[in-house]
Amino acid sequence: MRIDIQIWCFAVVCSLTLELSAATNNLVFIDNGQVRLGVKTTSGAGIAWFSESGSSRNWLNHYDHGRLVQQSYYGKKDGSLWGKEPWRWNPVQGGGYKGAPATLLELKPDRTSLYAKTRPRHWASEADLPDVTMEEWISLTGKVAHVRFKMSYTGQEQHPKTAQEIPAFFTEPDLTTLVVYDGEKPWRGASVSRTQPGWPNEGRKIREHWAAYVDSDNFGIGAYVPVAKDITCYRYAAGRTSQQGACSYFAPIVYFAITPGFKFEYDLFMTLGTADEIRESFRQIHLSQPELEKAAEQTPKSK
Repeated sequence: MRIDIQIWCFAVVCSLTLELSAATNNLVFIDNGQVRLGVKTTSGAGIAWFSESGSSRNWLNHYDHGRLVQQSYYGKKDGSLWGKEPWRWNPVQGGGYKGAPATLLELKPDRTSLYAKTRPRHWASEADLPDVTMEEWISLTGKVAHVRFKMSYTGQEQHPKTAQEIPAFFTEPDLTTLVVYDGEKPWRGASVSRTQPGWPNEGRKIREHWAAYVDSDNFGIGAYVPVAKDITCYRYAAGRTSQQGACSYFAPIVYFAITPGFKFEYDLFMTLGTADEIRESFRQIHLSQPELEKAAEQTPKSK
């Protein structure tokens, strides 16, 4: 599977328990006693922290505005440059590659849920993008975080159909093994595939719509996006976990064009555990909400 080179370039530079009024390192947390999730207020409320409650071990990477778990979309080539690389229209929830943050318009945290609205920046030019709004609704249930993402576009440009990250998903670099199910009998307990992606991007099928990165103890973090059937993935500075900027990455991928009046919403579920525990958590969601995967058969359309 060939993934647009723009995606991998972007990605390189690429307890209440805590009181709600308190933020640590620009993070605002929600916590249900089993898992703890933090959004980064200086990166458009991108998800920067996911851990077990009471643990200081964060499984996500938030090295810069391009990392995190966050919304990122692609459009037409527009003459912008990422460094010296020709770029394209690219609203990013966290902000621009030189360090300019996105604008956090609204943030409403509760003990176990959170809502945020963000005006993104163009990743390469760092221009403020008033014609794009990104929203997220997050809730914690058991060991699962459910995130509902939404992007609304009020601009007039007709962007071409291209690969879209839904979402960009960055983990810490010691999570070396990517686990997916890529066979022909989804949700029947067949063996999963375990690989260590290299550099640059590689493609994988996700027949059960989830992927996970685990460490040498087979423990890690997984993401289930019911509308996605493929991912792009890599490990940057593989084997050099102490190197600044090292990370493991994947992004569920769908293809669509962003046109005037376009709106797009999708669901993300995240959890922690062994590879088997992660898969079983997502299987239970699949069984209880089968309608979520039916949307995978539909191509997003302008509204």
